[in-house]
Amino acid sequence: MCEEQTVSLVDVLEEDEELEEEASAVLAGSDSDHCSYPQGYVKRQALYACNTCTPKSGEAAGICLACSYKCHEGHDLFELYTKRNFRCDCGNRKFSELQCKLHPDKDEVNGLNKYSQNFFGVYCTCGRPYPDPDDQVEDEMIQCVVCEDWLHGRHLGCVVPDCVELQEMICESCMNKHSFLWTYAAHLAVGVKEETAEESDASVPTKEDQVDDVIEPSCKRSREEVEPSCTLKALQAIGHKRVQSGAVFWPSAWRSKLCSCSPCQVHLSEAGLSFLSDESDTVLAYENKGKNSEQRRQEHDPLMSALDNLNHVQQLEIIHGYNDMKTELKDFLQRFAAEGKVVTSDDIRQFFEQQSRKRRRVDAGAFYCT
Repeated sequence: MCEEQTVSLVDVLEEDEELEEEASAVLAGSDSDHCSYPQGYVKRQALYACNTCTPKSGEAAGICLACSYKCHEGHDLFELYTKRNFRCDCGNRKFSELQCKLHPDKDEVNGLNKYSQNFFGVYCTCGRPYPDPDDQVEDEMIQCVVCEDWLHGRHLGCVVPDCVELQEMICESCMNKHSFLWTYAAHLAVGVKEETAEESDASVPTKEDQVDDVIEPSCKRSREEVEPSCTLKALQAIGHKRVQSGAVFWPSAWRSKLCSCSPCQVHLSEAGLSFLSDESDTVLAYENKGKNSEQRRQEHDPLMSALDNLNHVQQLEIIHGYNDMKTELKDFLQRFAAEGKVVTSDDIRQFFEQQSRKRRRVDAGAFYCT
């Protein structure tokens, strides 16, 4: 008889690790229990739009993660992933027949919120829903970091690079709207030829170089702060060109290379692009925050600590029970999917009550057999 293969509980629980990490990245950065409205315009959070309460014929509105659970359970929701600088609308004037259960005292509208076609469940330049029942082409959706719309890879007007999850994309429309970005793209974007990139790095002054270039006599520096020279003008003087069409992909840390001189900062502010100077604004930074938060929570989870103290036989028993429950839960949910029904918290509660009764019957049978 061959030796039994050792399987740890961690191996089993990590079976769906990729999906769990993705969910943690998006949701763990947001509060699932408390409405985010009191926090004001949140830097970045998971958002939803409710097609039941605010259909396409009405005004666009967005709700936070907690309100999607507590106030809109069973409703037809559009998942918007994350948006920046947004304040929860749940229960305000746009929701004529619904009051927020978590924080009902809200202003009539949130005047600084920005809305798009996404809030009505359509995306991309093609204006189609996602998932699209009429589109049989498998294609990934990529979010523009400026307008925050989601676009099909085949509608970007460019080749989608590898490791796209580690890069940021600005769609062609936003590039043309903010045309100065084309100058940066010629030097910093993904796909710039190596020799061009090397020349650019050699020619573009660092922040230290920018200060050194403009050092004035000490008497003058005592009267005014040293102002760095303009990186954007330096890049324009180099004169590298690139085709100004299609979306542009940017490598990690590209934001740190944008000009920090006062006129450029004013220009970014006036264009509504100040967030480009903030590397913590990125979706990747938000996701890492969520993953770290979830990791800290798991490290202090008493259940995981208890599992570590079980012997191998006890762990195997839990593994078998876990696998059985996962299979039954999958079958349970597939029935709802096949019938087009929405799964409610009562349905989930009923499932686990059935599991509990089944377990008690098994335990009783084992008792009488002994």
